[in-house]
Amino acid sequence: MKLLGTIFSTTALGALALGTAPLAADNHAGPDPIVVVDSQADRTARVAQELWDLAELGYLESRSSGLMQAELASEGFRIESGIAEIPTAFVAEWGEGGPIIAILAEMDALPGINQSGASTRDPVEGKGAGHACGHNLFGAGSLTAAIAVKKWLEATGTPGRIRLYGTPAEEGGSGKVYMTRAGLFDDVDIAIHWHADDENSAAARTSLANRSAKFRFTGVSAHAAGAPERGRSALDGAEAMNMMANMMHEHMPQDARMHYVITSGGNAPNVVPDFAEVFYYVRHPDPAGVEAIWERLENAARGAALGTGTEVDWEIIHGNNPLLVNETLARAMQAKLEMVGGVNYSPEERAWAEELQKSLGDAAEPLESAAEIQPYTRSLGYGSTDVGDVSWATPTVGVRTATWVPGTSAHSWQAVAASGHSIGHKGAQVAAKAMALMAVDLFTNEDLRNAARVEFDAARGPDYVYRSLLGDRAPPLDYRQ
Repeated sequence: MKLLGTIFSTTALGALALGTAPLAADNHAGPDPIVVVDSQADRTARVAQELWDLAELGYLESRSSGLMQAELASEGFRIESGIAEIPTAFVAEWGEGGPIIAILAEMDALPGINQSGASTRDPVEGKGAGHACGHNLFGAGSLTAAIAVKKWLEATGTPGRIRLYGTPAEEGGSGKVYMTRAGLFDDVDIAIHWHADDENSAAARTSLANRSAKFRFTGVSAHAAGAPERGRSALDGAEAMNMMANMMHEHMPQDARMHYVITSGGNAPNVVPDFAEVFYYVRHPDPAGVEAIWERLENAARGAALGTGTEVDWEIIHGNNPLLVNETLARAMQAKLEMVGGVNYSPEERAWAEELQKSLGDAAEPLESAAEIQPYTRSLGYGSTDVGDVSWATPTVGVRTATWVPGTSAHSWQAVAASGHSIGHKGAQVAAKAMALMAVDLFTNEDLRNAARVEFDAARGPDYVYRSLLGDRAPPLDYRQ
């Protein structure tokens, strides 16, 4: 089947937005990426489900990474693994010469939450993690998109390289930051990513910069009743820090965020704990804002240790820069998403979604919205992502699709359930189609690539020098152990 009509109209939309004419039609002959992605639906569902079943945590995704690499190798991609000092990170490339278009693929699950594929709360006994952020879908959908683009490049003989980046540990591990720091995106023309969501959107949404660390207090153990005067409670140090940090909330900028969990606080009430650990996140739209709050948090830790007679040190675990949006690319992606359309439920899927929505209460949205495309906007998002660092290395564009039942929040059991359901698989297919169309347009539309680069260079400024928020530390490969 020829791509002529479909891709010509897509390129024309992007060209009109840029004030340029579309390229010659004969550059667009080849298999229709939408049809190719449709033909890969079984693979998308199979890979997504295998990743969902594995639910491997950050930097521990050995089987997940291996699965994705095997699928790409079977399609003729050249693969380099163990990159940026990360055993589970990899780059898979197909093609020669021409522009380099990257597609990002995540794979890690979240600890402490799991759920079966049921539409009512049903934790899986013994399973300590789940894909509550849909990264199994992210990985599978990106894989399908990359394969579809490879088939188009191969059929048309178009010069260019499609790269899929297997990016581990997005959830608090900043895998892409280490890959960016290693220069792995320096020769990329454009990077494309996507994410699971409860709606379909190509909005130019920024994110918050963030940094995390584990603060570790050391004290002196003693019998809590027999010799309390001999003890110095490490837990007291952690709690004193938390009290001061909570007081800081009243005196932080409105768009800032700070949250924590106590990861270790002792084992028995009658033993004064000699070790305690608290894991903190700080977020702000500007990296300088993160660092200003961070200095205050470190001082709180020092004061807590001084006041409780304990000692404290800390290890920075991750740090992400905010997303640098590129509206030239975002508007082009919006056109692709509108061409593809949203997610349509079968009667069985609708019944499953209606049952799940009972648990959402007032947050539930009309199920019909899964089939709709949200209007284009530019906004501030309050989450954080290591895609942010990639977006400062090369022009980057993203898309979100309705993989979850409308009204579902990320990091919830409802998100885990839908990520392991055919509803999630359909949303991954929508994302794969939009990304494949976008990549083909980028390979053939030099005006679009150039306009994106002009906007990118202007946004970074002439004196920009990349700096990560995690310093020069090595990847924390054991942070989930």
